[in-house]
Amino acid sequence: MTAHVQHFHLYLFIMFFVTASLCVLAIIIKMKNKKGPKLLEREKYNSTLTEKMIEVKKTDSNIFNIWPYVSRLKSAKILSKKIKDHDLIYKIYRDSSDKFEHILLSTEDKNNFVTIIVNKKRKKTIGYSFLDSDERYDLNKNIA
Repeated sequence: MTAHVQHFHLYLFIMFFVTASLCVLAIIIKMKNKKGPKLLEREKYNSTLTEKMIEVKKTDSNIFNIWPYVSRLKSAKILSKKIKDHDLIYKIYRDSSDKFEHILLSTEDKNNFVTIIVNKKRKKTIGYSFLDSDERYDLNKNIA
């Protein structure tokens, strides 16, 4: 009878080990498949722009909550952790149809921004884009 009890305990131990191993494997696979922030292609970014983008005050209560996405950007090392949250938002623009919001975040480089693009109608973040205002608006051009 003791041999049967020992085999039963061994069987339980093996079942516990296999179950625990499968759980660990599932967690590892889930963490590997976790998506990071999405860098938008230029075409997708441009499709969220309208001819008239309206600047929105930072104190507007209707601004999308970007802070969970900002945390993901910082974790992915897209945004610097050196810049404090209260200094992070540079400007906010909304399109004339009130569908898209572009939130410009400061970076350590002057005139360079990370822009978070939000679909306000669907209440979700579409992705992010880099904005080099010197290059985009030709601010480095010598004026004679």
